[in-house]
Amino acid sequence: MSWSNRRHFLKITAAAALLSGCGFTPVYAPGGSADGLRGAVTIAEPSDSNSYEFVKRMEERLGRNLSAPYRLDYTITTRSEGVGVTPAQEITRTQVLGAVEFSVTSVATGDVVEKGTVSNFTSYSTEGSTVSTAAVERDANRRLMVLLADQITTRFSATFSGWGE
Repeated sequence: MSWSNRRHFLKITAAAALLSGCGFTPVYAPGGSADGLRGAVTIAEPSDSNSYEFVKRMEERLGRNLSAPYRLDYTITTRSEGVGVTPAQEITRTQVLGAVEFSVTSVATGDVVEKGTVSNFTSYSTEGSTVSTAAVERDANRRLMVLLADQITTRFSATFSGWGE
């Protein structure tokens, strides 16, 4: 083994030792905070293109189970604003801001076990044809829904172990 390979091996070994010494447990490992989260949440059906993209991403991350013990209800709001303006007052860049207000309810008890709001933004260029601008606008909205869904699943991963209490 060369000297640089040994140093690399020692760095990895030291990092693993530090993580194990601090009580680090992988989120999805047995006993981790998100152990059992996959397939535990039924997501309310989408009603428009943004909610479709949101639900699609949530189901990619959490799985799809129509008879799960928890139900996620959500309200998505978005708005667009011009942020890049030329001296002639033409908008060249648009920012899409979005928020999801959500609540997770226990199907068995009707109790709300988790609720909150997440928000994020993305943007797109409006300097193109009408067709290309419409395409990048749709893509920006899709990316925003992915960001918002990822924020919620990250939050769920951190709090899931306390839902049954």
